[in-house]
Amino acid sequence: MIEPYKAKAELGTKKALGQLKKVLEMIEKGEYCMDILQQIRAVNGLLSGTAVHVLNSHLHTCGERAFQSNNKKDQEKIIDELLLAFRAAQK
Repeated sequence: MIEPYKAKAELGTKKALGQLKKVLEMIEKGEYCMDILQQIRAVNGLLSGTAVHVLNSHLHTCGERAFQSNNKKDQEKIIDELLLAFRAAQK
């Protein structure tokens, strides 16, 4: 991964990990279910943001390289990966 996406992905992952630990503690303590769900949504939001940084880095490295190479196989692979990412984002 390249900067600044790497640093942003690391920060988002660390924040998500901290939130996830909090979710586990809440479950173990038997806290109110809706509060737990709210924290789970926060984790999901952090991970979604992190995924964007990872994809951005991928496009600026592997994607850029594939399209500059004029290698049709590599270009098709990047296109397929993008379509997969878009489909996953729609779920």
